[in-house]
Parts: sequence; C-alpha cells; structure tokens
Amino acid sequence: MRSKSLNLVSAAILPIALAGCMGGEIPSASTPITQSEAAQGAEFHPQLLQEFGGTYAGPQSAYVESVGKNIAVQSGLGNARSSFTVSLLNSSVNNAFAVPGGYIYSTRQLVGLMNNEAELAGVLGHEVGHVAARHSQRRQSAAQRNSILGAAGAILSGVLLGDSSVGKTLSDGFLQGSQLLTLSFSRSQEIQADELGIEYLTKAGYDPGAMSTVLASLAAQNALDARLQGRNNASVPEWASTHPDPASRVRTAAAKAAGGVGTLNRDTFLTRIDGLIYGDDPKQGVIEGNQFLHPELRLAFTAPQGFYMVNGTRAVSINGQSGKAQMSTGPYSGDLESYVRGVFTALGGAQQQLAPSNIRRTTVNGLPTAVGTARVNNGNSAVDVVVYAYEFSGSSAFHFATISQAGQSGTFTSMFNSMRRISASEAAAIVPRRIDVVTVQRGDTIQSLANRMAYESGKVERFRVLNALGSRDQLQAGQKVKLVVRAR
Repeated sequence: MRSKSLNLVSAAILPIALAGCMGGEIPSASTPITQSEAAQGAEFHPQLLQEFGGTYAGPQSAYVESVGKNIAVQSGLGNARSSFTVSLLNSSVNNAFAVPGGYIYSTRQLVGLMNNEAELAGVLGHEVGHVAARHSQRRQSAAQRNSILGAAGAILSGVLLGDSSVGKTLSDGFLQGSQLLTLSFSRSQEIQADELGIEYLTKAGYDPGAMSTVLASLAAQNALDARLQGRNNASVPEWASTHPDPASRVRTAAAKAAGGVGTLNRDTFLTRIDGLIYGDDPKQGVIEGNQFLHPELRLAFTAPQGFYMVNGTRAVSINGQSGKAQMSTGPYSGDLESYVRGVFTALGGAQQQLAPSNIRRTTVNGLPTAVGTARVNNGNSAVDVVVYAYEFSGSSAFHFATISQAGQSGTFTSMFNSMRRISASEAAAIVPRRIDVVTVQRGDTIQSLANRMAYESGKVERFRVLNALGSRDQLQAGQKVKLVVRAR
C-alpha cells in the first residue's frame, strides 16, 4: 500500500477493455501481435504498473525480464525479444498476468516462491499462452468481473451480503479501493494456457515438468496461508483465484509434460533471486501478526482478534467471519465530516445512494475523528456500514470502511481505537524480509534452518513450502535453499 496511491474515495477501476475487448474477428493463437493489440497494451501498461506497486527496483528485475522474453519468443507472437515487455512488480501478492500487446507481468512474491528458472519460464509462458490464445477477448462476452489482485478477495462475501443489488453495489464500492477488476478465465482456458506454456518450455530447452511443480507450490502456499490465518479453506484471492484450482491442474500439467526432459537452472535461479524482498515492502506498509504499520505514513493499527489482513496497493483489507473492512485514504480538504460522506458516496456508487444516518466527532489516541454509520436492508436481513475517519494533518486523513451484520459493528471497536501515530524511531526499526539463499552445511537440518526464518510461527511449514520440500524430503550438504530473513 503506497502512500501516494491510497485513494478509496476516488480510485478509478481500469476499464474492462484492459482484458482485450476489441472489435472485429479474434485472431488465432498463431497470429503475431497486431497493431491494435500493441497499442492497447502500451496504453494500459503504465496504469498496471501503478496499480501493482510499480516495477521492482532490485537487480532481479533484469533477470526476470530476460527469462520472460526468452520464453515469450517461443510463442510466435513476435519474432524478436523487443516485441515483449516483461515486468517484475513490487507486490507481495502471488500473482502473474499478461495483457494483449506482449506485456507480461509477475510479482516478486510469486518469483520468490519458485525454485528454479524453468518454473519462472513456465509461469510467464502460461501468461503468454493466455495472450496467444486471445483468452481475454474470448471471455469478454461473458463480462465476468473478477479480481487480479490479492488484496481484492472476498471483501464482501456472498454469505454476508447475498446476491442482491445492494450487496453487489456495496461490494463493487469496496473493491474499487483495493484492486483492479478484470476478466477471469474458464477452466478449459487455464488448461490450454498450461499446455501452451509447456510447449514453450520444451521449445526453449527447459524441463516441461516445471509447470506442474510451480502449480504444486502455489497450492501448498494457499493451503498454508489458510491454516496460518485461521481460515478453513484455501481459496485465497491470489493467482489461484483468476487461475483456479491449482491442485487439480498439477496432475493435468504433470501428465502433459510426462517424458519431457530439459534444464531447470536451479542454482542459477537461486543465485539471481538472492536478496529479493519477500512479503511486504515497508514503503507500502507491513503486516506483523495482527498489526499493520506504515513507516512512511507514520501510522499503525491492530486488527480484531480472529481477523486476518491482506495488504493491497491502495488499501489494507481486514477479513473475518463476522465482518469485512478496509483501511485506506482519499483527498482531504480539512473537513472530516465531508470526508466521511464522500467515502459513503464512493461505496454506494452510481446505483446506490449511501449516506450515514449521523456523524459523530471524537478523538482516538490524540487524533481528531469522525464516525458515520448506515444501515442497509439486504433482502431479509440488514447490514451496518461504518466509516471511521482520522485526521493526521490539515491535508491528510485515513479511514476504515467496515461492513457487518446489523448490530454487530462493535466487532471492530478495538480496531477503531487502535489507530495511532508511530514515532520516527519505531518507523526506522521496520526492516523488510528478504530471500537469503544459503548452502546446506553438514549437520544442518530442516528444523535448524527453519529456526532462522524471520517469522514468529509456522517456521518449519514456511521453510518446506518455500523450498518445495515434501514431508519426507531431507536436505543434502551442498544443496542451496531459501530462507526468509530480516535485512535492509
């Protein structure tokens, strides 16, 4: 969540045309990039970079770009590496995507989960496959809007709001602050993109089995995240949501790649990603347990017990069984009451006039605040929408927007009361986590290495998933493995 782009009130959703809505006949998978596709990609590229945290500034970007271009030319979409633009995004979400025109993207978080160069080429090749097969254009008629950002998630679940027009309107309003809306793909399209990615891997001389192993790592990470966050399912809103059911696709991809041979380039890959930021970049704020801290904005708050947070580019989502919330910001002119009303208007959107029944003023930890509440009927039930805003300066304000079943908004009281400024020394003490590639020494064990992971819980489980180690796998002296450590 970057300070310069936190803007729930005026956040604009990129048009659905981003996914490739074009007039005329849809080109075949063997047709090179057209002029109109190239122009469309060039138009949306800067907006995508902004939406996903910008290009990662580390040396790993050049490496990802090189691998991506090498795999992309295998598609026939372009004859030269210069036909493609490959970007490593500074995002803590496991995500990869591509848009018409040869623009391919992966987040640093997803790259950090990988264990060899073939897996990187496989993920990027899969995305190129979507572009080659013109899947976005083919899904356009369905107009199925789905999130591509991890922070999107089930901000407002169907269980809470149902499928009514009120529920959809409020849901869209919440979603505006945290992610880009785009088209999802069908299962058959995902399988086809996997197959094309495997074909490109083979042509480039990589082991085609890497497609199944990276999907397996994604499935394992999703399941681990669900357990660590106390959720009873692994439907985490990440790459697997717009690329559904990775567990079953592992089997299909493995069958398609059976018998194939090629290079993995494991050691090269691990050496090149050493030092990559893993998890939240302090410049975008960090989640530590149930606390969110932003050293540049100099603020912190604590989520309610039993809730989990996802840090997005424009908002932090706070998710639980008894309600959903976001923390974000918007333009502020010094009038907190007007600010609160503006957030309600943005949440309601054009179809739903949403306004607070009253606004009360108070202070929290020395911060002037304004609180507005609206009860919205939703078929046979009702929900409460609360906007709790805080003035940090005459030109800066932040707010929570929450939704819960009628009469249950008190579940967020502790969070509302936890918003505070942080000191310069507290901000300076926030250090990012990074990938640290180490060589296993004689006597090292999974437990001893996992103890060095910069987490309070789940160290062994995190180490195993990060390194694609099964429950029976053991380490060998001389083997390279990844740790996650604190390092500036």
